[in-house]
Amino acid sequence: MKAKIFRSLLPLALVFTMISCSSDSEETATKAQLVQDYDYNQTEIELARMINDYRESQGLNTLQTINHISYKSEEHNEYMIANNVVNHDYFQQRSQNIIEVLGAVKVNENVAYNYNTPQAALNAWLNSNGHKGNIEGDFTHFGISVRTNPETGKKYYTNIFIKK
Repeated sequence: MKAKIFRSLLPLALVFTMISCSSDSEETATKAQLVQDYDYNQTEIELARMINDYRESQGLNTLQTINHISYKSEEHNEYMIANNVVNHDYFQQRSQNIIEVLGAVKVNENVAYNYNTPQAALNAWLNSNGHKGNIEGDFTHFGISVRTNPETGKKYYTNIFIKK
């Protein structure tokens, strides 16, 4: 009797084991992948330059862009557009990914919405103590994404700063 029950439950146990193992493995592999390619648009290039010009004017080091960080910034913009929100949802996951993939020791983020020009977004950040603190912070690298909601024409900005 025990052997019959064992034989009937064995296939279920094998299927359960295979499903649970492959799912975790795929998720871990996705989190650990370095994104090397990112196609910067003109607005992103201009805003990155403006942030570095501002930092330099304050006697701070300029920051190097890292495509992986810009990609994570773009993912967040796409999330905000899809959900019609402006927030820092899932920042902990973005931060952890950047720590794991790039070896960052510090990660901060600025977001903005509905500024027509990079200068307007930068001015808004500089007029906010928290955002200004990130721009002037002890960082070495950054990534940036600016995306436009195709339905509303409104721009979404995400800027992630890291220290390596």
